[in-house]
Amino acid sequence: MKLTDLRVKTKLMLGFAVIAAIVLLVSALSLHSLSASNARFSDYLSGVGTRERLATDVRGAAMRRAIAARNLVLVTEAGDVAVEKAAVLKADPDVDTAVTALKAAVAQATDVTERDRSLLAEIDRIEAKYSEIAHDIVGKALAGQKDAAITRMNLDCRPTLVALLKATNDYIAYDQELSHERVKIAEASFATDRMTMLAVSSAAVLIALALGWQLASAVTRPLERCVVLAEAVANGDLSSDIVVDRNDETGKLLAALSRMNVSLVTMVGQVRLSAEGIATASSEIASGNHDLSSRTEQQASALQQTAASMQQMTSTVQQSADSARAAGQLAAAAGDVAGKGGAVVQRVVTTMSDISASSKKIADIIGTIDGIAFQTNILALNAAVEAARAGEQGRGFAVVASEVRALAQRSAEAAKEIKALIGASVDKVELGARLVGNAGETMNEIVMSVQRVTDIIAEITAAASEQSDGIGQVSTAVSQLDQMTQQNAALVEESAAAAESLRSQAGKLSEVVGTFQLRAVSA
Repeated sequence: MKLTDLRVKTKLMLGFAVIAAIVLLVSALSLHSLSASNARFSDYLSGVGTRERLATDVRGAAMRRAIAARNLVLVTEAGDVAVEKAAVLKADPDVDTAVTALKAAVAQATDVTERDRSLLAEIDRIEAKYSEIAHDIVGKALAGQKDAAITRMNLDCRPTLVALLKATNDYIAYDQELSHERVKIAEASFATDRMTMLAVSSAAVLIALALGWQLASAVTRPLERCVVLAEAVANGDLSSDIVVDRNDETGKLLAALSRMNVSLVTMVGQVRLSAEGIATASSEIASGNHDLSSRTEQQASALQQTAASMQQMTSTVQQSADSARAAGQLAAAAGDVAGKGGAVVQRVVTTMSDISASSKKIADIIGTIDGIAFQTNILALNAAVEAARAGEQGRGFAVVASEVRALAQRSAEAAKEIKALIGASVDKVELGARLVGNAGETMNEIVMSVQRVTDIIAEITAAASEQSDGIGQVSTAVSQLDQMTQQNAALVEESAAAAESLRSQAGKLSEVVGTFQLRAVSA
């Protein structure tokens, strides 16, 4: 069975199963590596590490025993002797127990070397010798033979103890060397396991990626084909040849798309034929209605022009009558205004005469003021002369006379200026009075002319009203005929518009259906 024939669910389950198997393989290798590391660590703890610890116990117990034996020889108090005796009795079996345990560990271990056994045999031999010497020294010390005990200690105990300590130190140093070698071996094994795990993990990742890519391609490629086909149908392209070459879900989807494409081709072809027939029929109807609409519109247009001309003529005559009536009213109003203007001008003439008389009286008064100023000037001059004759007594009066003279001169000058201005005003008033008189005569002539114009405009108004009535009747009849023609034209236009709309919609339907690209469908 090919991969393309498997269901998508089966493909996914198969892919996940392979990935799970890879994960299990990596986990198994990891557990194996951890188990090996744990075994090596356990061997270290139960092997070299245990023997090193037991050798350290032997050395410590031997030191405690030697110190207690030495103190037992040196102390003299009964209490101290009892304490040191108890220490010797406790340390001596500790040494035997540690040596026995070390022997048992060596005997049970599988990684013991000849060097390890020879060092242990040396410790056992020296310990047997030292134990005998220590027991003898303790016996002599307890028997009160201090000097003999000290002699035996110096001659035999000290060299033997040094040899025992050296043997235990050599054994401990050898086990430490073995420990370092075991650590190096463990590190090398860890490095190897790590590289193995990295290689296996990398291979697992690559396999998983390759499998994932294969599964993704197997799922997405046919889906992409389906998307391309669906987009082609959405864009109106129904000419695609859909080939179904697989039996999974995507193959079934392609088969369904193929059947849908064939159905759409058949349906669109039928719709296209129907749309073309509707377009042809609606085009003929629209053409006939268009001709009828054109003729009706021409007739309506002629009637509209006639009605418009009659209305324009009626409007013109009516406007002329209205203008004539308005002109008559304006002429009458102008006559009234001209009459009022004549009366006003007459009053202005009278007022100008009064102003002229008043100006003459003011000129006379100014002349009197000028004479008074002249006489005052003469009197002031005489007073100044008399003051000059009076000498020093008339100086003040002379000053006053001088000021009065100056004032008289200024009054005379002002009176002259006012007299000149009033004289000019009198001349202008007289001229204005003559002009106003002429204006009054002209206004009377205008009033008579306006009256004649008013009579003529009244006659024109009467004639225009009669013409307006006759033309209005004709215009009413033409307007009624135009309305009926407009209604007929509107009906024809609605029919033509409906036919044109049908033709346009049929054309749009043909264009929409024409956007589909069809292929030949076998019968």
